[in-house]
Amino acid sequence: MVAEVRVNAARAFLWTPVAFGLGAAGYLEAGREPSFWWLGGVTLVLAAVWQTLRQRNATRLLVAVVSLAACGAAGGFAAKVRSDRVAAPIMAGERVVRRVEGFVVDVVSPGAGGPRLLIAPAWVSGLPPERTPRRIRVTIGENETPAPGQSIRLRAMLGPPPPPAAPGSYDFARDAWFDSIGGVGFVIGDWDAARLDPPPWRLRLSMAINAFRWSLAQRIYARMGPTSGGLGAAMVTGHEAWIPQAQTDAMRASGLAHIISISGLHMAIVGGFMFGVVRLGVAAWPWLALRAPGKKIAAVAGLVAVLGYLVISGAPPPAERAAITASVAFLAVLFDRRAITLHGLAVAALVILALKPETAGEPGFQMSFAATAALVALAEAWPRPVKEISTPWWIRWPQAGITWLAASVAASLVAGLATAPFAMQHFNRVAVWGLPANLAVAPLSSFVIMPFLAIGTLLEPSGLGAPFLAVAGWGIDGMVGIANGFAAAYGAQRIVASAPPQVLVVAFLGLMILCLWKGRLRWIGAPLALAVALWPRPTPPDAWIAADGATAAVRSGDVAVLLRTDAKRFGAELWARRRGLEPATWSLYACEKRVCAPALGAPVRLSLAWSRKTPDAETLSGMCAASEVVVIRGPAPARIPPLCADTVLLAAEDFARGGAAELYRHPDGWRIVWAQPLRGDRPWSRLLTSSDISGG
Repeated sequence: MVAEVRVNAARAFLWTPVAFGLGAAGYLEAGREPSFWWLGGVTLVLAAVWQTLRQRNATRLLVAVVSLAACGAAGGFAAKVRSDRVAAPIMAGERVVRRVEGFVVDVVSPGAGGPRLLIAPAWVSGLPPERTPRRIRVTIGENETPAPGQSIRLRAMLGPPPPPAAPGSYDFARDAWFDSIGGVGFVIGDWDAARLDPPPWRLRLSMAINAFRWSLAQRIYARMGPTSGGLGAAMVTGHEAWIPQAQTDAMRASGLAHIISISGLHMAIVGGFMFGVVRLGVAAWPWLALRAPGKKIAAVAGLVAVLGYLVISGAPPPAERAAITASVAFLAVLFDRRAITLHGLAVAALVILALKPETAGEPGFQMSFAATAALVALAEAWPRPVKEISTPWWIRWPQAGITWLAASVAASLVAGLATAPFAMQHFNRVAVWGLPANLAVAPLSSFVIMPFLAIGTLLEPSGLGAPFLAVAGWGIDGMVGIANGFAAAYGAQRIVASAPPQVLVVAFLGLMILCLWKGRLRWIGAPLALAVALWPRPTPPDAWIAADGATAAVRSGDVAVLLRTDAKRFGAELWARRRGLEPATWSLYACEKRVCAPALGAPVRLSLAWSRKTPDAETLSGMCAASEVVVIRGPAPARIPPLCADTVLLAAEDFARGGAAELYRHPDGWRIVWAQPLRGDRPWSRLLTSSDISGG
């Protein structure tokens, strides 16, 4: 055992991205903003101690422990530097109507209300220049979507990025902070063209690239048609504006949703396809094959293909991560190193985290890093086949087919197991048939869809891409058919409640022990990796209230019953899934005149007034008489009616301080857990004030 520990101490570098990422995640989850100088000082001290221990030939284990501690501190410091660098104004208060003039930077992934625009505002009514957000994101609705690069004028209901939908849930405002998005909302009416001064050259370059991507996506969609064109355009350019909701739901239910997002799979297929084609071309030309290193030429071609695909895709975070990982692999080939190793993965992960430390807290990075680490560890452990000489084809081909099938099953199984804890914790969904669905789609995506999409995209500007895009469309139709089949199968999806946050860290460390440790002690990581699946879940809350008090939901057995089935449904469904509840399609509450009251049999006697105005004394007294919990969206009245003395009364001031709320019934009364205290005092979690709310 001692020898095993010494061997793994020499492999400490493999753990540096783990330590760096945990340090960055620690910064993101801290309850208050750490000091720049404190984080920097700790990092320098630990680095100095590490260097001293190395010079004095201390034990390898001690050096490894101190180096990982230094990496953890460096991760926290890098995240702090990044947060300070992207700092930009954030709008305050509730959403209000504002006029906006600015440039369309990009058409981003659609939300529940339809296509969304990322805008660089030049002017926002009611805001001085120093308080104008650097970027805003608005839903365009049914209006015509302007192309990136256009200067437009519009009216929009704008406010700050949304807080967490429930206490302890994912903080969307934190993502917006690191993207410098200071306002979100939706467009009111039509937009018009505007005449504005030219923007800075970097913004012009970004908009020019995005305009090319948008035009290419439109051409691919028009060429492939509405059935397969939406997925085709998304897999090439990242634009998901034309994907029917039914296809999205089927891909998610069948465990194939990762194919829509441009990530490691797409980069591997495009880069590997270009690598294979160029290497085959060099080998087929004897004169060149004898005079040039075909493998290195192919690696350069693969690197160019990956970087080109990154630009065309719009460089979303998953694509950036995949491109860096693929680039490290191709560079390893150029420098006569093994392309796929855990060492190369560690380098790629460190580069990603150093550039954008906030990715340590993103589900996409966590899942992709865990899956890639598991696959690389599998590749290193996979037995190398013996190359036989003069084997007849009728023996060699079946053997190759069996080997490919076994490798595909093993890879899909290992990747699925590695990503399962994160899928359960963050998305609360388990695709029961994900493994067979991915196995069925793998040949289509690897040999038909992505290669023919790549060729068709390259030839489309010259008008010659139609035949190749048509073949890719047939492959996409086949993939959608497979997705529909598995999505309709019995028990296709299961809702799983989230475990306590620290349990995911335990599972992650268990996965890393399984992947990175060398020796028998690696199996200690197996029970740790299962922590999210096995950890007992606490009793779900009895009720949930939205962050602005506009709607609520209550628990009835394993079902979440919404008071207002037509409002804030996205947030209510997020809360329900996080607590392992199924959203109900029926209600136990009667809603009229902007007031919801409990009906007979309601599990929680909760009344809700969703008007921004305070209810009159008579209405409020009636609500309190019928309920044990009363929620009013408007400010609290100056005088509380006597009938409300024994009622839990929550008003706008409470939600301004606390955000979303969860209510637990206890024998001695109600316990309320608020979202805002769990967020802490951070740059992206600014508290709203009563004046902000009343002024809205």
